Amino acid sequence: MENLRVSLIQGDTRWHDPAGNREYYGRLIAPLHGTTDLVILPETFTSGFSNEAIHNAETMDGPSVEWMREQSAKLGAAVTGSVQLRTEEGVFNRLLFATPDGALSTYDKRHLFRYAREHERYAAGRDRLTIEWKGWRICPLVCYDLRFPVFSRNRFDVEREGQLDYDLLIYVANWPSARSYPWKTLLRARAIENLCFVAAVNRVGTDANGHHYSGDSAVIDFLGHPISECTDEEVVATATLQASELIAHRERFPAMLDGDRFELA
Repeated sequence: MENLRVSLIQGDTRWHDPAGNREYYGRLIAPLHGTTDLVILPETFTSGFSNEAIHNAETMDGPSVEWMREQSAKLGAAVTGSVQLRTEEGVFNRLLFATPDGALSTYDKRHLFRYAREHERYAAGRDRLTIEWKGWRICPLVCYDLRFPVFSRNRFDVEREGQLDYDLLIYVANWPSARSYPWKTLLRARAIENLCFVAAVNRVGTDANGHHYSGDSAVIDFLGHPISECTDEEVVATATLQASELIAHRERFPAMLDGDRFELA
């Protein structure tokens, strides 16, 4: 593992405007060429968090997937964020993880936000995703997943050369400011309990449903300390994750050796 440069893209997503959002976020990330390893966009960054956006959901052959691949190639960095995508099984809130070599990994949001009736329109994912990038094992999740610690648990496998599942936990979100305290608290809890870094990106602004978003995007270390914290404004923030510090912490405080063994169903 080498150090990993992570860029948080905290923007004011345009409502139901995929082309406008691709142009908007493209301008925000363009200056990052050669200066970052991983770019993180918010949840549903092409439309905002809207049940009605389901009617205009793209396919995996659509312009937003192609845009992600193009941006990754231009930046020479991985790019991730979620969009609504239609498949034969339904429309998913699907996180895309694109790398400069053209590879694309996907994770479908497992926990759909019942409070906003997301579960009535979107299909739920099932399997967690772990990606290897720049020597780091990365687990990307989406918004409401943050409230379910079992699904995000960093398991330790002594038979797999003593590795934890991941080193970096990512959350992309549209998390309203009315619940900002749980957002900030749970991010720290996930980092501490899983002996990992957490990088989380939330949007800012007010959407067409009248929900305000305070951002609060952050990079948190394995002790729950913020490396980078954003306020409630549009911002691009880059932080460097120190690999040696993570390794040393796990050696010094090997709580994973006492963790419960279980399988994710």
